Amino acid sequence: MIRFYICLLGLCFSYFSFAEDASKSAAKDLYLGEAFYYAFQGEYVDAITRLDTELGQFYRLDDPNLDPLHFQVNFANFSVGDFELSYRMHLRAGRAIKSVLEGNVEQSIRNEAAYRLARIYVQKDDPRSALSTIGKITGKIPEKVRDDELFLRAQIYMLTGKFEDAIQILQGLQSAKGYEGFATYNLGIALIQNGQELKGYEQLDKAGLINGDDEGVLAIRDKANMMLGNRLIAAGQPALAKQYLDRIRLTGPFSNKALLGSGWTDVALEKYDRALVPWLILIKRNPTDKAVQEGLLGAPYAYAKLGLYGRAALLYGSALEKFGTGLAKLDASIKSIREGKFLQALVRDELKQDKNWVVKLRELPESPETYYLLELMASNDFQESLQNYFDLDDLRKRLEAWDESIDAYVDIIRIRAKYYEAILPGLDKQFREMDSQMRLRLEQRQALDDKLKLMLVSPRPEFLQTAEERGLRDKLRQQEEKYKNDTSPSGIEARRRIKRLQGVMAWQIKTTYDKRLTDAYKHLHQLDADVEKLRNIYRSFVRSRQAATQSYKGYDDQLRQLKNRVRDAKEKITTLMARQGHMLDVMAINELDQRRIRLEEFQVQARFALSESYDRASKKQLEESEAK
Repeated sequence: MIRFYICLLGLCFSYFSFAEDASKSAAKDLYLGEAFYYAFQGEYVDAITRLDTELGQFYRLDDPNLDPLHFQVNFANFSVGDFELSYRMHLRAGRAIKSVLEGNVEQSIRNEAAYRLARIYVQKDDPRSALSTIGKITGKIPEKVRDDELFLRAQIYMLTGKFEDAIQILQGLQSAKGYEGFATYNLGIALIQNGQELKGYEQLDKAGLINGDDEGVLAIRDKANMMLGNRLIAAGQPALAKQYLDRIRLTGPFSNKALLGSGWTDVALEKYDRALVPWLILIKRNPTDKAVQEGLLGAPYAYAKLGLYGRAALLYGSALEKFGTGLAKLDASIKSIREGKFLQALVRDELKQDKNWVVKLRELPESPETYYLLELMASNDFQESLQNYFDLDDLRKRLEAWDESIDAYVDIIRIRAKYYEAILPGLDKQFREMDSQMRLRLEQRQALDDKLKLMLVSPRPEFLQTAEERGLRDKLRQQEEKYKNDTSPSGIEARRRIKRLQGVMAWQIKTTYDKRLTDAYKHLHQLDADVEKLRNIYRSFVRSRQAATQSYKGYDDQLRQLKNRVRDAKEKITTLMARQGHMLDVMAINELDQRRIRLEEFQVQARFALSESYDRASKKQLEESEAK
């Protein structure tokens, strides 16, 4: 279990280094950048759905090479696998990365895929598959995952019993950036597991002296000292164990266990007065902690060994009072959990915004005594189950929002249909009128074009008369008809002049025929621009008309299907949440029951010890009075 815990620490470092590298690379595809935007905020559902959609669209393109994602498609496939892994979708993440591993890609990319797939197998507690996968890495390894790959390889070797290989790797990682203390600690564990206890103790001692301000480094330093102290106590070397226990910080996560262990080492050395120093500090802390509860019995025990039976009796009485209060709180907590208040407190959004939200549960009204559950809630099994419950609750909220969105879409479509169905008949009537006018104008234009083409081979000058010339010709014809039968000299002169003017007009028309024909073609081409505008208006209207119809027709079946799918998913999630919640309740109640049994045992011990202390105090007082 210790090895697995440290392995997970290493994997966390590996993931964070990947995220840092990914953030430095500029996403050329906007949707890929959007996916990372959500991923860096921990919104992996949004990141996965967006990147999945983008990859699906990319692979359906006729020519994917024209899409910006083409340059980063392998990185996108890696990323979707990492997002799924972060969301604990191990099966899907494995398939996504495995498809890249088996594809026709460069060896460096294949190595990175093998590293990530091996990491998935480790998190799935499948070290054999991880070992097989990590063995496929050959040749160049990407710089950004080189140290991560070595640390993961060492962890896999440790989990599969290949301690010699793990030791060799970890020795070279001790100075690697980001692994200060972690590599040394794991090296110590590997040496101990390999039977080289003294060398392992040396490495743990080295890890227990590492300097740094990072909380992770400080925690691994305390853990190394705690490991050394516990093993030396078990080996019957309390004096040596004490020096390591005293290195542990008084404010760290191992401080209570360190204070308790330090006191017991002094007891083992029969230095009861020195044992009181850490124990008196310990018993002032939260009485729900296991180490504190044991210290409540240890401190009066030391006083009794020093012959201070009165002081011991007072502390045993205080311990009994605290044990009784603790038992009452445990009973109330079990009742609260059975009433469902534990799960209600867990899913509060305002708590999750604080990194210490588990501790802050205690401050909520009518919430269970969560300090008794801190050890349980810190365990991997409970955290996985709890995170599953959180994810189900998040999906439930999303489905409720989607259900409301579908109803909103239905209302929008209904309102849109009511609006368009009232105005479309009038628009259709105007469209038909415009369509008939357009067809007429196009026919007229085509008739002009045909005439002009015919006039190129068969000249017809009279067709190119201007309106003014046509008017003058009509007037001359009228005058000619007027003087047709006039035999007088004035009539003859009038007919001569009319003929002369008609000849001049005919001459002008025939001699300017080519120019008139050219101008006619120019005017016809100018008319084409207006015709094109008319056609654009026509096409725009057709598109708008189609868009208007398509904006409210054909959605009923799709929305009905989506509504049914959301309803089915909500029912399934409700069932799963009930089962998952029941599992969490059972885990919490079992933990509280165990704590209750332990407190009852301590209570019995305290009662007997209290009675014995009173007897010895009375006996001592009687002996002193007789001596006087």
